[in-house]
Amino acid sequence: MNTSNIIVKVSENIKKIVNSGHLFIISAPSGAGKTTLCKIILERFPDLLYSVSFTTRQPRAGEKDGKDYNFITKEEFCRGIKKKMWAEWAEVYGNYYGTSAYFLNNAIAKGKNVLIDIDVQGAATMLRLYPESVTIFIQPPSIDLLKSRLKKRGTDSEETIKKRMAAAEQEIAQQHLYSYTIINDDLAKAAEELTSIVGGIMG
Repeated sequence: MNTSNIIVKVSENIKKIVNSGHLFIISAPSGAGKTTLCKIILERFPDLLYSVSFTTRQPRAGEKDGKDYNFITKEEFCRGIKKKMWAEWAEVYGNYYGTSAYFLNNAIAKGKNVLIDIDVQGAATMLRLYPESVTIFIQPPSIDLLKSRLKKRGTDSEETIKKRMAAAEQEIAQQHLYSYTIINDDLAKAAEELTSIVGGIMG
């Protein structure tokens, strides 16, 4: 047995582990403050990359292509499915959402730390592909407050809000699957908790 070859292989594996970046997965029911918290954490950690999801839905007021989402057609998205471009994808309320496998693999291989916000279903898929991911669930203080936030946001119809509330209850029931849970009853406090988690792992 050539022990020198074994030593080289072990060394290469260690190097890969040391150089690999961290993938932070954040999930939350719609209206729980996930987007706001992600923006805060990205401002506090300029070197943290954000995985911009692809979607076929229409942009909302103030959203920018390439920053909030990459807006593409359903035809383009379906071609991406066939070409296995997505690390995970889902159809939500008639629209498609997906995460670029190329972006994630390229960033992590280069030792970059990446933040991604996806739903619980997407997070489960991501964990199968990236089992070392750091998972964080943002929980609203209560279902009633969550419903109030969605109504005040004014971007969804009453029927859509009902669907989102039903989905929220299912998502909250699965929050135990995450490594960390942050209750967003106070934005400043929640931001500090998230900062502590991300900063502690990134070093």
